[in-house]
Amino acid sequence: SQREKIIMKEVNIYRQELDYSANESYKSLRTNLLFCGEDKKVIAVTSCTPNEGKSTVSLNLALSLADSKEKKFFFIDADLRKSVLMGRTEVEGEEIKGLSHLLSHQETIENVICATNVPRFHIIYAGTVPPNPAELLGSKYFKRFLSAIRKVYDYIIIDTPPLGNVIDSAVIAEECDGSIMVWNPV
Repeated sequence: SQREKIIMKEVNIYRQELDYSANESYKSLRTNLLFCGEDKKVIAVTSCTPNEGKSTVSLNLALSLADSKEKKFFFIDADLRKSVLMGRTEVEGEEIKGLSHLLSHQETIENVICATNVPRFHIIYAGTVPPNPAELLGSKYFKRFLSAIRKVYDYIIIDTPPLGNVIDSAVIAEECDGSIMVWNPV
C-alpha cells in the first residue's frame, strides 16, 4: 500500500524591513549562534517582561538563520498565553491549529506544522490558549516532540513567554541547548 503524501498548510511570513544597524545586529546574533557549535540547535528566546521585543527578535533571528543555505529551520511559537505570530504572517483558509492542540492530543504533528514562503523554513503556531500552558510545555509529549523535530531540522527557534511573568520559559529552556534573553532598556 502507498503512503499518503503529507501536504502542509502554507503561510506567508512578512519580512520586516530593517535598517542597516538592525540588519547587522541580526547577522551578528546569527553568527554568534552558529559559532556556538552544531550541538546548540534548539534555542529558546525570552524576555523579562512583556513588550520588550522577544517575538520580533526570535522571528527575525530565525529568518536570518534561514538566509543560510542548505539548512532546515523550524520556528515554534510556544507563547501559549499571548501569541503575536498570527499577526506577522498571512494565513489563508481555515483556522490554523497549533502547539496547544498538539500537546493536548487534539491534533497530529502533520496537521500543525506549516510550510512558509521562506525555503526550508517551517513553523508551528501557538494554537488556542489552553487552561494549563505550563503543564503542557512540561509534559513528556513536548519532550518527545522536540526530540523528533531535532532529527529533522538543523535549527529550532522557540519564542517563549516573558520569564518575569510566568514559568513557561524556564520549563521550555530545560529542554533547549541554549536561551537568549531579550532586554529593551527603554
